[in-house]
Amino acid sequence: MQQEEIKELFKKNRALLTGHFKLSSGLHSDTYFQAALILQHPKEAEILAEKLAKKIKENNIEVDVVISPAMGGVIIGHEMGRALGTRAIFTERIDRKVSLRRGFSVNESERILIVEDVITTGLSTKEVIDTVKSIGARVVAVVSLVDRSAGKVDFGIPKFSLLNLEVKSYKEEECPMCKEGNTAVKPGSRK
Repeated sequence: MQQEEIKELFKKNRALLTGHFKLSSGLHSDTYFQAALILQHPKEAEILAEKLAKKIKENNIEVDVVISPAMGGVIIGHEMGRALGTRAIFTERIDRKVSLRRGFSVNESERILIVEDVITTGLSTKEVIDTVKSIGARVVAVVSLVDRSAGKVDFGIPKFSLLNLEVKSYKEEECPMCKEGNTAVKPGSRK
């Protein structure tokens, strides 16, 4: 599946939106990816995960555990676990700090793959990486359905995405849509 096919899949599922949006990062953009609208279809989620898993396998990256940030990464993370034959767990925010909960744990010998739906600034992914490292485990790679930074976000480890696009984001005070008097909507899961 090529980049244009992935983009069309997002459009077909009304998961690629245009307008004026406030992103989880606090930045504003005229483009929003609502990956949940694709991932609500198990077959689509399975196909996308298989495409991401292929990238991991082609690069000979061995994975013991998949970890995703809740909420956006949970479904694709679970499907990646299935595609790679590994456990799939997720982190949650407690008092604004990313943590493993619900009895989830990893040990120092496990190789961790971080799975995201959409990377914008990379903040959520970095927080998951820091949480895993604080436990002493090793993060071997990051994968995402969409990288809005077109590869500019660097985690210091291999990173793979199905769709790499440079989508402009603005600080609220610099946002041209705000300057035109348009109100931003916040369709994401983080308040």
